[in-house]
Amino acid sequence: MAVRSRPVLITGCSTGIGRATALRLVRSGLTVIATARRQDSITDLRQEGCTTLALDVTDESSMASAVEQVEAEHGAVGALVNNAGYSLSGAVETLQMDDLRRQFETNVFGLVRMTQLVLPGMRSARWGRIVNIGSMGGRLTFPGGGAYHATKHAVEALSDALRFEVAGFGVKVVLIQPGFIRTEFAETAASLTPVGDGPYARFNEAVAATTRQTYAGPLAAIGGDPDAVARAVERAIRRRSPAPRIPVTPSARLLMTARRSMPDQAWDVFVGTTFERPTGP
Repeated sequence: MAVRSRPVLITGCSTGIGRATALRLVRSGLTVIATARRQDSITDLRQEGCTTLALDVTDESSMASAVEQVEAEHGAVGALVNNAGYSLSGAVETLQMDDLRRQFETNVFGLVRMTQLVLPGMRSARWGRIVNIGSMGGRLTFPGGGAYHATKHAVEALSDALRFEVAGFGVKVVLIQPGFIRTEFAETAASLTPVGDGPYARFNEAVAATTRQTYAGPLAAIGGDPDAVARAVERAIRRRSPAPRIPVTPSARLLMTARRSMPDQAWDVFVGTTFERPTGP
């Protein structure tokens, strides 16, 4: 099946997984539209052969405009890679509601709206791919990561529903489940952890430190680099019948298997070996 003429629209290409995916796909001969909130952050991707557009997944007019531009030139989006996202860390009680809403706007609502915008064209073409970048964090939860994990659990549910709903139109939905990926993700998550006094102060500080250590310390050995995810995205787009879920890295396979096999109390004991329970000042 020829897919070279079907454009791939990728969100969140300024760093990490999105950038690596854009580079891998364009170098493999696919037509790639790489997007980011600030178009000047992806100028180098244009030099590699990508078309670049400004796209903010928290802004309706920005999303609609980007899809309209792609459809005006190509007729329809061939594949949408919903990659834009970040992690907000910290004990649930310490999270600011505006920050929590922003987390869902970026990781969930933007993904849904982008999907809604491209689906009419895909249905008309009777072909398409929706590739959602989820996480092993959609199947398990680490303390201090409740907000982020909640968004990735939501992406799991949405992907399952979509897969059934759009299959009859020739559209396939694939969920990528990365484990520990060596990108700026950890530093961003650590920097967004609430700080200050109170009963969770030590806990939040420890969460930030653990996040940094996990992605840079010994556990990084069972992680991977962004291109590992990019390879999985390419399989999801090119294969006639891609798997509905594609775990990426040994850390994802090991930890999702462990969580599946453990009752809740055992999981709490397991994560307690890494995370200290908040007990107050």
